[in-house]
Amino acid sequence: MKASLFYRIAAVLTLLFDIGHTAGFRQSDPGWGVDGLLGLMRSIHFDLMGFSRTYWDLYVGAGFFASVFLLFAAVLAWQLGGLSEELSVAMRPTGWALAFCFAALTILSCFYFFILPIAFSAVITGCLTTAAWLSPKRA
Repeated sequence: MKASLFYRIAAVLTLLFDIGHTAGFRQSDPGWGVDGLLGLMRSIHFDLMGFSRTYWDLYVGAGFFASVFLLFAAVLAWQLGGLSEELSVAMRPTGWALAFCFAALTILSCFYFFILPIAFSAVITGCLTTAAWLSPKRA
């Protein structure tokens, strides 16, 4: 198998992860009993370096921040999968850096999230690690 296939699989999975994250991170179920907490997050304003913000603003901003970076990671993985052999050699450290970042996301997901982000980040980490391993070491 070639590295490009694993980069492309990782790109598609990362895009799906991004879409799911963006669509779902602001959702809440009344059965969770967090409506009062979410109301407080939306209602308590504080000054933050000259801006009036709430904890909800910070939560939503951080969520969209993550969405933008997941989209970037998907584009980067796709582009890594389409490089010539000569460019693949030069970009090999970038492939490893992306794999290590997703490994860190997998660990964070295990500590702070639930099965879907754990599964997505673990499979993406596996694909990126395999792709980095299979990428040419010299042209």
